[in-house]
Amino acid sequence: MSDFGPARAALADTFVGEDAVLTYARAQSARTGIRAIGPSGGACLRLLAAALDAKAVAEIGTGTGVSGVYLLRGMRPDGVLTTVDSEPVRQQLAKEAYQAAGFAANRSRFIPGRALEVLPRLADGQYDLVFCDGDPAESREYLSESMRLLRPGGMVCFEGVFQEGRLAEPELRDPQTQSVRDLVQAVRESEALLPALLPVSDGLLCAVKR
Repeated sequence: MSDFGPARAALADTFVGEDAVLTYARAQSARTGIRAIGPSGGACLRLLAAALDAKAVAEIGTGTGVSGVYLLRGMRPDGVLTTVDSEPVRQQLAKEAYQAAGFAANRSRFIPGRALEVLPRLADGQYDLVFCDGDPAESREYLSESMRLLRPGGMVCFEGVFQEGRLAEPELRDPQTQSVRDLVQAVRESEALLPALLPVSDGLLCAVKR
């Protein structure tokens, strides 16, 4: 991570650029005190959704719609994004962002509530991509649910696994950092997954379900 360096990370963030919709959604995220995925990570999500020709995507952590706009822009024109968040106010901001980006209301399904209470209600094997940007302490549980939700050949992605550098500091053993370490190890060692850790935004851990 240190070799990649802030200058190269900044280049990756500015490579694609963000329009007024994403700039406003990102400002709303900052205003509400939550961290949105960076531009380079968002561009990766868009790319992966397009490569998968994704029709059904589940998102854990709606935020104010930054990641959702990227995902929708990569999905098929008839694709539906199912997004879960415990804060309905954030979901309303995301809904406004999707509308401003030109997406019809039937392209997204908003489910308010805690992820671990909502995810068990979603159908098995029906999703092309699951994007996890919720509570890092629940990462292992998100992985288990994602394996159930994904079709064979589908992909799970976790945002923020670098934990702003804490992941690479072995002396840091707080519960959140340790939970993310356990997630990274589980994904890397799983025979059911083909993984890669991408150095974009704050670390994007992706894996294809075999």
